[in-house]
Amino acid sequence: MNRFARGIAGLLTAAGLCLLSAGGALGGLSARLAERPQEERMRNVRLLRASAPAAARAVRTVRENPPAAMTPEPTREPIEDFTVNAPDTVLETTIEGGMRIKNETSYWVDAAQILSEGPGLTLPADEPQILIIHTHASEAYTQAGLDRYSASDDSRTEDTQFNVVRIGDELTALLTECGLNVIHDRGIYDYPSYTGSYNRAAAAIGQYLQSCPGIRIVLDIHRDALGANGVVYKTMAEEEGTVASQIMLLVGTDESGLSHPYWRGNLALALYLQNAVNSAFPTLMRPVDLVPQRYNQELTPGSLILEVGSSGNTLREALAAIRLFGRAAGPALAELVEAP
Repeated sequence: MNRFARGIAGLLTAAGLCLLSAGGALGGLSARLAERPQEERMRNVRLLRASAPAAARAVRTVRENPPAAMTPEPTREPIEDFTVNAPDTVLETTIEGGMRIKNETSYWVDAAQILSEGPGLTLPADEPQILIIHTHASEAYTQAGLDRYSASDDSRTEDTQFNVVRIGDELTALLTECGLNVIHDRGIYDYPSYTGSYNRAAAAIGQYLQSCPGIRIVLDIHRDALGANGVVYKTMAEEEGTVASQIMLLVGTDESGLSHPYWRGNLALALYLQNAVNSAFPTLMRPVDLVPQRYNQELTPGSLILEVGSSGNTLREALAAIRLFGRAAGPALAELVEAP
């Protein structure tokens, strides 16, 4: 079924209006981000639309018997960056995920029940549906091979060819190929000031939601950082023929005491995607991480953080991981698109 054959003139008009509106909103945001006035922080904001319908995805079910044991996960503070100087050792680790939740809250959740109820959202057919953004855009990977960059800090760079913006570029292309309408904000919100990056990203997300009300999903792409005492861990999937990092979905809640009415719906979306990816690539996903903090996910239903690899991984490993993720998650998301 071709979801984009009908109303193509209206579709293109909507795209133009959305970009114009977002551009005006981002102009105001840019003025508030004047720490480096010479930099166009919102450069290359892109709206990509699919040129072909999504292929049907085979029905996938939860694995009834998830692995009994899980490799202990190195201690980390959620999302906060951990930097190391000249690590003595880089160790590979594969963290068993499956349909598990790493519950760092006091809330009781039933993953099987949540999954059976579905993600609880749909995507409009003829307008932008998904926003990809990077609160910590300068997060980068271990330099290797030809992937060399001018570092702004340990495992950080403003060069969007080598930081997590590059991962967002890849996911944007993959989702678009599945028939989804995606906006990718390639702005850098965490440099030169790391403090306040979530506030700056929240302002941008708010502008997008106002300009493009059809956005139902916001994906904030990061890379993790695992390590201590001179040891850095690189997460590795064990998919045949692919050298890839692992990926983790992080879901915030209201346990910190701040209002967050959407967290249960966000968790349902995370488990929906976890199931789709885990069914195709069983070692790619770490457990879904449920945490007390909100991380801007209170702004709209459908908000998730994707942690793609860690600072010990190379860019090539992270790109391989997001390609696997997109191959499974893209068709699953396309199934949520409303009939035109």
